Formats: sequence, structure tokens, C-alpha cells
Amino acid sequence: MTPPLLTDLTAIAFDPELSPGAINAVNTCLRIQPNEKVTVITDTACCEIAASIANELRKVGSPFKTFVLEEVADRPLTGLPGKIAADMETSQVSIFAVRVQQNELKSRMEMTDIVNRRRMRHAHMVNINRTIMLEGMRADYNRVDALSRKMIDIVTSARQVRAQNPAGSDLTAELSSHYRWIKTSGIISPDKWGNLPGGEIFTTPGEVNGTYVVDGVVGDYLCEKYPGLEGQPLTIRVKGNRITEVTSDNKALQQEFWAYTHTDENSDRVGEFAIGTNLELKRVIGNILQDEKFPGLHIAFGNPYGHHTGAPWYSSTHIDVVGTRFDIWVDGQQIMEKGRFLIEV
Repeated sequence: MTPPLLTDLTAIAFDPELSPGAINAVNTCLRIQPNEKVTVITDTACCEIAASIANELRKVGSPFKTFVLEEVADRPLTGLPGKIAADMETSQVSIFAVRVQQNELKSRMEMTDIVNRRRMRHAHMVNINRTIMLEGMRADYNRVDALSRKMIDIVTSARQVRAQNPAGSDLTAELSSHYRWIKTSGIISPDKWGNLPGGEIFTTPGEVNGTYVVDGVVGDYLCEKYPGLEGQPLTIRVKGNRITEVTSDNKALQQEFWAYTHTDENSDRVGEFAIGTNLELKRVIGNILQDEKFPGLHIAFGNPYGHHTGAPWYSSTHIDVVGTRFDIWVDGQQIMEKGRFLIEV
């Protein structure tokens, strides 16, 4: 039987307005060289964006192979397709531009396991769309990186971070010297794969207590179902790093979020404590890929990315939550007021 032909992304027409973001991804964020092989993973929903990236790879002159998920596996994915895994084993760089579906997190974890083991530079562009390509992907990532490095210097030796916002958040995190802070500013290195658009620093907290009101957006597949929460925020109460209560006027969201964060024994545990540093972002758009980089404080429940932070525990799930207009204090020093950084870049 003749195997099906794979889509040639270089033959797909794309809007030239996508090119500035693609140029940023290939040349500034990943800094791909002509002698480096690249694995590009996309799906039918994101093919045009992937085509704009493939066009820049062709200009650089680096060899690359592209995979459209629907051509190599059934969706939702139950695991990373073998053909993709095999190709990644021979690449120095990988790009994942896909609109994810429910219950596909396992396949992405298998992908990032390869990335971590081989120390690949990897751009994670989950649920990338045109708006993000025209906004977050056009950021000045050298400036975002400068702010992120300065923030890392401030928080690395800190013992406590407190955050409040007008929606009702009041959260305190005691930090652990055993866990590392990680910078994912959009400048991607072999030390840590990163989301694009980039712009955050994060760690696994020692212990978090208080209330986090999500008036922005929630992550994973719930993001597309509930893209904007300003009118019906989700209130999460946390004690000893664990969710104790979730409430919202949107009962469907409340129930789905509760179920998601009780998938396994650590799904309700705060695994990520993060500060968004993408100065170019002026609004929440209802897409977690960009919104978690919005200046402010966000947290995630589940997998702590222990390979990077040093956290010794694991979860099969990971879901971010984003609020807006935060005031943030680090060891009593205010570094943000109503979503605006008070430190110089």
C-alpha cells in the first residue's frame, strides 16, 4: 500500500501579515542556523501559520520535515505518533503549532520528554492563531528577555510573593530554595523549551495560600470553551497548596474545572507560580498561550515541570489560570501596580 503524501507547507499560500511573527519565531526566538534540522508539527487548523514559519525556514536554508497531525494519526491523539517521535530524534529544533483537543496532554508530554532528553530548542505554540501572530509574536523579545532576567534576579533569593487584584485575589506564596526559577522569555535555549509567544518566569512554590480570582482565562482545552471570564470569574480557594473550593456563576465551567483538577492525586496542587513579562501585551484575548504572558501573576495546577524546577512530584494534568490588574510584592517590595511593572528594564 502506498503511504499517503504529506502536505508540503511551502506550497500553501498564507497571509503576508503572518510573516513578522514567523520571522521572530525562526530568527529571534529560536535562532535557527542553516546546518540545523527542524521538525515542524501542525494540524489542519494551524496550517497557514505553519506555512508562514516553513517559508522562513526555507529562507534560512535549514532542512526541515513537516507533519500535519490529521495525516499521521487519529485525533484526539492518544500518544505522540511514532513517525514524529522518530523525526525529532534526528532534529536539533522542533516547532509545535497545533490547536489541541481534549485529552491530548499525554502526547505533548511525550513530545517534551524527547525535547528535554535531547536538549532540543523547542517552540510550543499550542492553540496559536492569527491574533497571536499579529500581537504577541510581534513583541520585541530582546526587551522582554531583559525584563525577565531582571525579574529572575529579584525573585531568585526571595522568600515570599504576595499578590492582590481588584477582582478579589489575595494570594501568598512561600518560596522554596530547593526549586529553581525558570525564564521563558521567548529567547529559547537548549536549557528550557518555551512557549511562543514568550514572556514569563516561573517556579514551583513551596506553599500557596489564599484566593485567586480568574477574571482572565483558564488553560488547556477549557480555554476555547470559556475564552473570557471577566463577566463570570472563577474563584479558587487554596490552602496548603491544594484547591479547597471553586465557585463561579458559570456552573458548567465550575464543574469542568473541578473535575479537571481532580484527575489524579496532584491535579489540584499548585505546580506553577509565574509572573508574565511580555510588555507588548495590552489586553487579555481569551487564549492561554498568549494570556499567560500578560503582565501579572498566574498559577497552574498539576504538573510542576519538575525536570526544570526541581520539584520531585508529578501530575498527568496541567492547567493555568490568569487574572488581571495585579499588585505584586516580593518580600514586601512592590514590583507591580495594577498590572504595570514598577521596575526599570
